[in-house]
Amino acid sequence: MERIYLDNSASTPTAKEVLRKMMPYFSEKYGNASSLHFFGQEAQSAIDEARTKASKFLSCNQEEVFFTGSATEANNLAIVGVMRKIRKQNKNAIPHIITSSIEHESILEPIKYYTKMGYITSDFIPVSKEGFVLLEELKNLLKEETALVSVMYANNEIGTIQNIKEISLLIRKFNKENNKEILFHTDAAQSANFLNCDTKELGVDMLTISGHKVYGPKGVGILFVKKGAEIEPLILGSKQEAGVRSGTENIPAIVGVGAALEIIEKERKNIEKISFLRDKLAEEILKSIENSKINGSMKKRIHHNLNVSFLGVDREDLVVALDILGIAVSAGAACYSKALKTSHVLSALGLPEEEKKSSIRITLGRSTTEDDIKKTVDILKKTVENLRR
Repeated sequence: MERIYLDNSASTPTAKEVLRKMMPYFSEKYGNASSLHFFGQEAQSAIDEARTKASKFLSCNQEEVFFTGSATEANNLAIVGVMRKIRKQNKNAIPHIITSSIEHESILEPIKYYTKMGYITSDFIPVSKEGFVLLEELKNLLKEETALVSVMYANNEIGTIQNIKEISLLIRKFNKENNKEILFHTDAAQSANFLNCDTKELGVDMLTISGHKVYGPKGVGILFVKKGAEIEPLILGSKQEAGVRSGTENIPAIVGVGAALEIIEKERKNIEKISFLRDKLAEEILKSIENSKINGSMKKRIHHNLNVSFLGVDREDLVVALDILGIAVSAGAACYSKALKTSHVLSALGLPEEEKKSSIRITLGRSTTEDDIKKTVDILKKTVENLRR
């Protein structure tokens, strides 16, 4: 059976060029980067080269790039690292952290956990019906105790792109007027393939990237930490990654994410094609399938993402039925789709229960073709009709 993969927000295939660069570091170049001999220095050189590529992609200094085991770890490091730094300086301090109501669980869960433990206080910025952070609400939430604001660049479920520059300016203005140093973090795991991640232009203090969302390997992430924005580590040990992330480095994965980021610039020419196919898919769905609705904004949306509700259809039934017919889509964020939970993102938009329970996420990739879109629409139309009956 021919299969069509339309779940690229969950994971992308490792690019062949990336895999080729990774392969020697599994068996031929196997040294530990902490060793002083030739083999160790060969491994360290590979890390240095990957860090150079990442710093070029992020327009930052090499010493501001830290490799982690995943984007989830990088997000936790940003949140918990700030909290620990403040509490290390003052054990009685209870820092205030602000995030949006539509963040990934790797942001929401540590914030909820440490709020419950009494180590921090937190607030969640509401969003508009299209998923945009309400800036006035953010402005009202900033206060003396605020230590960190974390807002996702592009949402993993509905694809809404936040105005990161504007949020940064708002925080900087508050800092200047109140002699504060509130840090600003953005989770750019879904954004790196398509959007500008120049950290200087964005005005962020921290930024997260995921290896397997950018046609690199799984098991590696990146956290950019601006010089001066000090954080405490999550993982303690032999002080690899300048003491920010201990543990023997995963050289193949680090080489892979560096190579993947380098390729992104070459692939920018495909963005228009992906965006065109996404818009064509949306148009055909709305035209040919009754009671279908696009969730989120179509104007400021990441190029490959569609989130669609098909009223009268259960989302899990639809995902399974499509998979049987060779179409891979998602019932929401991959990280919790198996739990069959109602999407907190769609809830934050104020969608009725029926629309939330009938929504699926379709995300295109570099290999998606016009023929894939045509076949998907045909199969989707018949499947929705069958399930409604």
